[in-house]
Amino acid sequence: MDSLIEWAVSIFVIIGGVFALVGSIGLARLPDFYTRLHGPTKATTLGVGGAILGSLIYFSWQEHALQLHEVLITLFLFITAPVSAHMLAKAAMHRDLKRMKETRGEPWKQ
Repeated sequence: MDSLIEWAVSIFVIIGGVFALVGSIGLARLPDFYTRLHGPTKATTLGVGGAILGSLIYFSWQEHALQLHEVLITLFLFITAPVSAHMLAKAAMHRDLKRMKETRGEPWKQ
């Protein structure tokens, strides 16, 4: 394998791993539900995206053709993660979960 491809795959996998680690730490360490929601939806999505991008480069190089499986996985991930985070936040607001004073925004009341 070409060393440039190996470096590119390694860099994307490492960047993806770092983002996933930061997102996981944020999920475990942040104080309330609303701030914890950012960990898996932002950083971990980028982490998985980096790993999938490394996989896309690797398998496209091996097969000498663009692998659409990874493209579809990435597209599905980047579409569904924000939608699921939005639905979780709306459900938490409707259940009046406790939040920190510093958390901005007020739930809408009718």
